[in-house]
Amino acid sequence: MSGRRWLWMVLLALPARAADLAPELWDRPRSAQAVMAQPAVRQAVAAYQASGAARILIIHAPRQEAQLQAEELRAWLVALAVDSARLQLRSDPAAAGLRLEVTE
Repeated sequence: MSGRRWLWMVLLALPARAADLAPELWDRPRSAQAVMAQPAVRQAVAAYQASGAARILIIHAPRQEAQLQAEELRAWLVALAVDSARLQLRSDPAAAGLRLEVTE
C-alpha cells in the first residue's frame, strides 16, 4: 500500500464540519506529516472525503501573515491530493487564526 493511500485511510475518522488549526503549526518548519497530524486538518479532510460535493473553506484573519499561512495550508492540501477546485480561502476580520470549515 502506498504511503499516500495509507495516509488518507488514516484520515477517515469521524468527520467534523469546522475546526481551528493549532497555531503551533507555524512555530516550526512544516512537513506533510506535521500538517496531516493536525486534528483540524484530519477532521476537515475526512468530512471532505465523505461527500463528493464537499468543499474545504480556509478562513483566515485579514493580516498578511494569516493570508500567507492560509495559502501555504492550501498548497499542502493540494499536494496531499485534495482537489484545488474544492478549496477556498476567505478573509474574516473576526478570525484570530486559521479555521477550516467543510461546506456542501
